[in-house]
Amino acid sequence: MSAPGPARHWRAALAERRFLLQRARASGTVFFPPRLMEPGSGDDEWDWIEASGLGTVHAVTVIHPRPPHEPRAVVLIDLDEQVRLMSEVEGVPAEAIAIGLRVRARIGERDGAPILLFDAAEA
Repeated sequence: MSAPGPARHWRAALAERRFLLQRARASGTVFFPPRLMEPGSGDDEWDWIEASGLGTVHAVTVIHPRPPHEPRAVVLIDLDEQVRLMSEVEGVPAEAIAIGLRVRARIGERDGAPILLFDAAEA
């Protein structure tokens, strides 16, 4: 089953290597995940904008699978656009990922589908 409306558009943009967010026209509020209306107001007039891709780790949970698999971290990221999303940080050992770490988004691939991932941002 494919995702409806805005979610489908967001996934199609990821496939084109673009990270988009929605912004309400009247209030200027940026929101995520993709939806038909602005949360709170119900305003259905919004535009797609390119995300900066920069953010900060808000929370981290390290998952320890059975060997031989390495631990991985699931993180909540506060984007600079004032939205929060869940993802993973790659290129940093799971135990070294800390709240406050600055990160940069990139579009990777998992199981043949595009996925939004993060790397530690250059200082």
